[in-house]
Amino acid sequence: MQRTYACLCEIFILWCATGRSQHQLPTSAVLIAGVPISPALFVRDLGIYINADLSMRTHVQRTVSRCFAALRQLRQICQCVPATTFQMLVVALVHSRLDYGNSVLVGIPAYLLRQLQSVLNAPARLIFHLKRSDYITDALVSLHWLRVPERIQYKIAVLDYRVLHGSAPRYLGPLTRVADVPGRRTLRSAATNHLIVPSVKLSTVGSRAFPAAVSSIWNSLPEYIVTASTL
Repeated sequence: MQRTYACLCEIFILWCATGRSQHQLPTSAVLIAGVPISPALFVRDLGIYINADLSMRTHVQRTVSRCFAALRQLRQICQCVPATTFQMLVVALVHSRLDYGNSVLVGIPAYLLRQLQSVLNAPARLIFHLKRSDYITDALVSLHWLRVPERIQYKIAVLDYRVLHGSAPRYLGPLTRVADVPGRRTLRSAATNHLIVPSVKLSTVGSRAFPAAVSSIWNSLPEYIVTASTL
């Protein structure tokens, strides 16, 4: 899989391919409007960093760095404000960065998820005065903070609900229900709200595409949730 993106105003060009195919991509400059442009390892679009191998590694690293920079500033006032105020500041200054664009992080490697999870664990330890060796699960439950994989799945599920109910941008759809496919109406899944999961060629990259990811997550939700009348 190879894709080419070019933008003359930003003067960059990015070839996307799987990690195993990166060595096949050209590294020499490309002439665009007579100007030699060197291929970039990653580009930034709407604050989201996209790597050539689609690993989202750069985006995760920069998000973690910015979140911990905010946490270092918050640590200085941790003892000077009430716990509820400190939690509000963490949500406003840290969680907002952590959750921004996190729907594109579906299916990323576990080691990148652990880096993002460390951002959530740090303020929880501050609030409850925990050591790094202490278990963090009870603290997160007390704060009602979802773990990073759950936050990503929640964002995807909300987008899915909006697509199915016509309140999302058109470019995110359409999504096909099993019951709407003539050849599958006799299947047991046709009696549910399951969606058709499109087939993909590359499980490492294709399964992270929006139609495949949202359909898989939607089908894993309980029936009483996917049949809810309101968001």
